[in-house]
Amino acid sequence: MVKHLVLLRGINVSGHNMIKMDALKTTLEAFGFTNVSTYIQSGNVFVETTDENTFNVGFKIKQELFRVFGHDVPTIVIGKKDLEKCFTNNPYLKEKEVDHTKLYVAFLSKELADTAINDLKISQFKPDEAVIDGNRIYIKYVVGAGKTRLDQKYIEKKLNITATMRNWNTVTKLIELY
Repeated sequence: MVKHLVLLRGINVSGHNMIKMDALKTTLEAFGFTNVSTYIQSGNVFVETTDENTFNVGFKIKQELFRVFGHDVPTIVIGKKDLEKCFTNNPYLKEKEVDHTKLYVAFLSKELADTAINDLKISQFKPDEAVIDGNRIYIKYVVGAGKTRLDQKYIEKKLNITATMRNWNTVTKLIELY
């Protein structure tokens, strides 16, 4: 069995796409996933399956969520090694006295070239910063995530991809839970 981390985007946010975690767990277990566990209400789910292909797992879950709940939920699936790489590669952790509450990661539906950062036109968001690392973007906000236009919707529109963001505290906890 292979354990996968499933990141669901946009559920239980401001009363939209409401899915109770116990109902989500029951649905995924009924579909055939095992050892299903969730972390907080924002769509962090661990599942086990014989399928090693993260794309296949994400597609199946997305389809099942639409069938059962009627919500079209963008889904990104991450393996343990990829999450560990995310944890060790964050360039902002090397900075002295960095405020971890201002660090975020945008997990992406596909790998990007390093040059894709030019498409984001990050300079217009200064002093916020961002760095692309394959299938994720590390972001360091100066004021905070709620006070910037460099958000998930902007990233998706500019790069024509699916993205879901997690704050650094959540990423750290997900590593522990893996």
